[in-house]
Amino acid sequence: MSLLTTLLAACSGANLVEALTPRSGYELLSDIAYGEGPRRTLDIYVPARPPPGPVPVIVFFYGGRWDSGSKDIYRFVGQAFASRGYAVVIPDYRLYPEVRFPEFIVDAAAAVTWTRAHAAEYVPNAGRLVLAGHSAGAHIAALLHLHPTWLSPAVRDSVAAAIGLSGPYDFLPITDPTALEVFGPGPAGPDTQPVTFADGRASPMLLIHSRNDTTVRPRNTESLAARIREGGGIAEERYHERLAHVGVLAALAVPLRTFIPILDEIDRFLRRHTATGAPR
Repeated sequence: MSLLTTLLAACSGANLVEALTPRSGYELLSDIAYGEGPRRTLDIYVPARPPPGPVPVIVFFYGGRWDSGSKDIYRFVGQAFASRGYAVVIPDYRLYPEVRFPEFIVDAAAAVTWTRAHAAEYVPNAGRLVLAGHSAGAHIAALLHLHPTWLSPAVRDSVAAAIGLSGPYDFLPITDPTALEVFGPGPAGPDTQPVTFADGRASPMLLIHSRNDTTVRPRNTESLAARIREGGGIAEERYHERLAHVGVLAALAVPLRTFIPILDEIDRFLRRHTATGAPR
C-alpha cells in the first residue's frame, strides 16, 4: 500500500491514476466557460444515479503552489465524489506568473458564482454548494468560505459546508521563494490568510491533514480549526499518519479508498451538513 500511495501521489503517477479511474457512473461535461480566457473554464461531473432529494454540488479547487495545475488530471476526484452521489465542478483558474494574489481568488469566486447561477442547468435537482480543495486549492476554498466579501451574500448563503485537504491557512511570514512572488510584491498581509477571517459565522468545515506532511505543516489545520471554534463555529479535524502531502488527495483514487478512508470521512461529514435542501 505504501508503494501504491507513493506512485499515485507522484506527478509521474498521473497516467496511472487516469488509467485506474472508472469511466462509468457519471457524465463528464468538459470545458464550460465561466469567464473569458482559456484558464476560466470548468468541468462538471454529474452522477449517473444520484440519490433521492437535492444533489449537493462540490466545487473543488486543485493545488499546485498557485503556479501549476489543470482540471484535466483530476478526473479521479470527480469520479470519487460522483460515486457517492455528489455533483462535482472542477474549475481551472489563472496561475502565477500570469497573475498574483488576489487574481486567482477572483477567478475562483467567479467559478463559484457561476456554479450557483447555472448548476441547475446541468445537474438535475441541484442542491446546495460545498467548497473544497487540496493544498493551494484548500487555501482558495477556505478564503472564499471565510472571507466576508469575496462571495455575495446570496452565494455565501448557498454554501452548506467546506472541506480542506492539506491546506495552508495560517502561513505568515512567508519564506518559500515562489510563494513570496505569488503573494508579493512586498510582504504578504493578513488578508492573504484564511485564519484571519475565521469568526465562526461560516457553515461547517472539515479539515483533513497528515501528521507527516512536511510541505504544509499540520499546524495550519490546527490553527484554523481552533479559531473557528473560538468563534462558536463548527470545524472538524481528521489527521492521518504515514501519508505525504499529496497522499491525502491520492487517497481518493480507486486503489486506495479501501485502505485510507478519507472519502468515507468526507461523505459522512457531508451527509450530516448538506441535508438542508436546495440553495436558499
